[in-house]
Amino acid sequence: MRAAVVTELGQPPSPGELPEPAAAEGEVVLEVLAAPLNPLDVAVGSGKFYGGHPELPYVPGAEGVGRVRDSGELVWTFAGGLGMSRNGAMAEFAVAPAERLVPVPEEADPVLAGALGIAGLAGWLPLARRAPVREGETVLVLGATGTVGLVAVQTARLLGAGRIVAAGRNEQGLAQARSAGADATVQLEGDFREELRAAVGEDGATLVFDPVWGEVLPAALDAAAPGARIVHVGQSAGPEACLTSAAVRGKQLDLLGFSSFAVPMDVLRSEYDRLVRHALAGDIRLDVEAVPLEDVSEAWRRQAASGGPKLVLVP
Repeated sequence: MRAAVVTELGQPPSPGELPEPAAAEGEVVLEVLAAPLNPLDVAVGSGKFYGGHPELPYVPGAEGVGRVRDSGELVWTFAGGLGMSRNGAMAEFAVAPAERLVPVPEEADPVLAGALGIAGLAGWLPLARRAPVREGETVLVLGATGTVGLVAVQTARLLGAGRIVAAGRNEQGLAQARSAGADATVQLEGDFREELRAAVGEDGATLVFDPVWGEVLPAALDAAAPGARIVHVGQSAGPEACLTSAAVRGKQLDLLGFSSFAVPMDVLRSEYDRLVRHALAGDIRLDVEAVPLEDVSEAWRRQAASGGPKLVLVP
């Protein structure tokens, strides 16, 4: 079978030929139709992921959409070691634990369904379940120029936010966030604190969506309202943030962590279905690019550089 193969840590995978995988007890073989690229894949392939990496050479890909070989069911799958401790989904066929299968509506395009997996749920679940959006509240979305942030902007609007402020570094991405429902945008360049405070209004943001951490978060807390909820999703701006006691205690902020890996499977299945159906209805839109497996090396470099559309490999 054709597959993307990582042969050296820190180097992009290359197309290659491998034997078709066989399923063990409790597993299924998937005919892969779409395998999104994620920062997680690059972290594993660079040797920087805290959970390690599969034995070299290996097939990357922490998630995929495909059909179960025996039943023909269309499913999305991630975790269970896929692409992290075992071969992943960037191949014509992949093996996944049967318990980690999530049904995909048959009318969904597999490429879009893949894009709505790890990235889509990271933008949806924190605002739909972990820190649910309250009717009419002010939501500040950090990292709004990426796929996760863009989904978060649309989720906040869909769930009834009164005002949405999108913050990010890329001007083109901020324009896209505004067209997706943001009431105001702030470019995170230079000294942006005053602009951020002005954008959220005098009362401050009551909910902050944070996939960035790093040096941006303290400024977001400065713009947060007393009693605000900060739901933390990722660390694209850095793994450490310097928060003052006065900011957290003085405003009595709630800091809530989120990881898709900790979501129970029944919740994952129901919320993924909900998200995909919103996308099918046109309520949530993404900029997605299908990339042939033969172009995996260049796509990997583009993912590592960040920015641009959501890249999804098509075997």
